[in-house]
This record gives sequence, structure tokens and C-alpha cells, in this order.
Amino acid sequence: MSDNLSPNRPVVGLTLDSEEAGGWSKFPWYALRQNYCAAVVKAGGLPIALPHEPDLAEHYLAQLDGLIVTGGAFDVDPALFGANARHETVTTKTRRTDFELAVTRGALARDIPVLGICGGQQLLNVVLGGTLIQHIPDEIVEPLAHEQPNPRDEAGHEVTLLDGGLLHQICKTRILAVNSAHHQAVKSVGPGVIVNATAGDGVIEGIEAPAYRFCLGVQWHPEFSISPATTRS
Repeated sequence: MSDNLSPNRPVVGLTLDSEEAGGWSKFPWYALRQNYCAAVVKAGGLPIALPHEPDLAEHYLAQLDGLIVTGGAFDVDPALFGANARHETVTTKTRRTDFELAVTRGALARDIPVLGICGGQQLLNVVLGGTLIQHIPDEIVEPLAHEQPNPRDEAGHEVTLLDGGLLHQICKTRILAVNSAHHQAVKSVGPGVIVNATAGDGVIEGIEAPAYRFCLGVQWHPEFSISPATTRS
């Protein structure tokens, strides 16, 4: 009880997904899986949802001790990483991306810890000067099932972690079973960015930027806690 009431819980902002009218609501709505917030609480943080208001990014950041850029069923606009063409499978959410770019850039400028998850890793990589694979099956020979057919709370494949990297220090293992729900991935990383995890087909599964206090991206969804290694602190 005392831990839950502690005034020292770090405030962690989580980016929301957005949907147009239909389905759950007749009006446009935000969404975030409960396990994102539950994972933050379990780790000792206070989760705060962040609406898509790019002009208010600095106001949000003034209240935050950490930022999680969440995943979603959409893609970063290829024009943002210099691509001349857009793959037919690419789906964008402009307002969400505009906000995530603003809040991520602001967090890095303030050296606030940032964790990018799945599409959040992809956006983080673009912010750090990298590029993306727009559709894995078109660019990777004999790819793994990165859009796994089994439930997302089960493992889809394994990744190999870089010895000595931040991710390796956290997970304390070299081989990690992960879930997988993406058709895009990191292609090249920006200056000073390290690839810290790869899948068996060569797809980049994790990145980190040592120039910052904590700047980490993972291509899977650790909030599902399918492996004890993803719940260590």
C-alpha cells in the first residue's frame, strides 16, 4: 500500500492510438491497451496517457519523468525518412505521428528516458536519423513470421541480443523469445545509434542511443511479459 501511495513514483507518459468514428464509438476516439499502463505501474511508475496535441508537447514533457512511444496498426510516413515512394501496404495516422515526433524529439532534447515499442521503435529510429523497411516480405529473403499467426501474448520467434548493450544489461540473456506484430522494421540507424538485437532473418529488433541517459527501442511488445527477462528492472 505504501508503495502505491508513494509521492516519488516517476511519471511516465504513454502515447495513445487513435481511431476514426465507428466500432467502439460513433465519434473519433483514443485507445491504449491496459497492459501498457499495468506494466508501468508494476515497474513503479505512474502512467499518464498523452492525447495527440503536437503544440502541447513541451507542456506534457514538463510533467514527465519518462516517455513510452507505443505501437499500433499504422506506419510512419516514408517521406519522413527520405523515401521517394510509398509501399501499397503503408497506412499512416498523421496527427498521431506529428505528436509522437514532437514529444520524442522534446524528450531527447531534455534527456528524458525514452522507450519505443514496436512502431514506437520505428518512429524513434526515424527521429534519430535512421530509415525503415516499408514491408519486410519485399526486402528480406525468407523472412520470419513477423506478423505472427499465434496470439500476441505468446512468443513468435527468438532474437539475439548484443553482448554488453543496454538491452542485454536489462534482460541478462543473449537469446530472448519475443512476440511479433509488425510488417515494417528498422533499415539503417542514425549516427551513434547501436543495433542491440536481431532476429534470425537479420531483421533489426532493438536499437539504443548511448549518447542519451536512456534511449531504447524494441520491435516486440514487452508489456505482455511473455518472458521473465522482459520484466527485470
